[in-house]
Amino acid sequence: MGLLRGGPPCARAMSRLGAVRSHYCALLLAAALAVCAFYYLGSGRETFSSATKRLKEARAGAPAAPSPPVLELARGSLAPAPGAKAKSLEGGGAGPVDYHLLMMFTKAEHNAALQAKARVALRSLLRLAKFEAHEVLNLHFVSEEASREVAKALLRELLPPAAGFKCKVVFHDVGVLTDKLFPVVEAMQKHFSAGSGTYYSDSIFFLSVAMHQIMPKDPERESSGQPTSLELLNFFVINPVRWDQSRWDHVVPNLATWLWEGTEILRIIQLDLDLKYKTNIRELFEEFDNFLPGAIIGIAREMQPVYRHTFWQFRHDNPKTRVGSPPPEGLPGFNSGVMLLNLEAMRQSPLYDRLLEPAQVQQLADKYHFRGHLGDQDFFTMIGMEHPELFHVLDCTWNRQLCTWWRDHGYSDVFDAYFRCEGHVKIYHGNCNTPIPEA
Repeated sequence: MGLLRGGPPCARAMSRLGAVRSHYCALLLAAALAVCAFYYLGSGRETFSSATKRLKEARAGAPAAPSPPVLELARGSLAPAPGAKAKSLEGGGAGPVDYHLLMMFTKAEHNAALQAKARVALRSLLRLAKFEAHEVLNLHFVSEEASREVAKALLRELLPPAAGFKCKVVFHDVGVLTDKLFPVVEAMQKHFSAGSGTYYSDSIFFLSVAMHQIMPKDPERESSGQPTSLELLNFFVINPVRWDQSRWDHVVPNLATWLWEGTEILRIIQLDLDLKYKTNIRELFEEFDNFLPGAIIGIAREMQPVYRHTFWQFRHDNPKTRVGSPPPEGLPGFNSGVMLLNLEAMRQSPLYDRLLEPAQVQQLADKYHFRGHLGDQDFFTMIGMEHPELFHVLDCTWNRQLCTWWRDHGYSDVFDAYFRCEGHVKIYHGNCNTPIPEA
């Protein structure tokens, strides 16, 4: 009898419960379909070339749809899941795609000329740089403390007006890096440094030679628990709306583990400061795709008869040699103002490891009667004469050198054969303090 009296209310309750369950099931089904669609549609991969092509097509056509707020994207990157590792120059994966640039910025505090060069370089680089929402530009600076403060001031000045993309700034202490470099490059310094001795401070001019041993290659935490060659691990975002001062003045503690100890840097571009950029720096990273098997470094030819002079004894003894002769048939040597370093390939090259050995350096220096003063550039030039397969030669437009010193010092008759460069210039190099064209 009680059940009969309570029948209609119970039936209504059961009906409402059934409706709720049906609604809940529908929501679960919709969520599942959304997840499937996300993985199905978002699983494609792109090369640097295809992604850049899509960017160019988008800019050439109709205006692109507004991107999500950069600051919000950055916040999503600040706290990766435990054990998560960011991708470095990889097209897929859940993490961001990192592009690494490194510049030397030392003894700048009282050097107005150096500061002016850095301002030109950074302004042109940041003004023309374009990156997608999932990409991060990593700017590495090698500095001592005083120069570090100068660099921070420059970045505060130049970053806010730039286009909206994500950026990390990493400062490496020059003293710590020198400590690591000296044992590796000490033996070669006497062949490629100015003066007659081997000076500890000269080691930093060979950073690119041993970069593969200096930059992180093991994503696991180092035994010390702290980054060993890093003074500051700060993170801030280029925000076209406003400058978030707090992101610059305060280190994000858990980001240090993610950025430095949790990231294997596979490729990095080292750049001089006396440059002016005429195109999107992201396009230069596409040159890594053009490396032939065995190539580990991308670098442009020297555009003066520097090494015609340096190799004079070898050329005298070998009249038919290509060493030191102008392009396209000759081997004029390299200029280190713009260098693409495939750190992964450098680490995996037994040949390159062998060429770093003191005995090998001495043997080649003796063979070519080589005595230089330009640091890493001399080393790469010398081993390039013996093993050109280690190098991908960049087009001269990626490092359009402007110095004409050797034209007025004994080589005017052959100078133009070295200096000639056809094509649209992508990077000007004002070496030997040569003014860079304004246009």
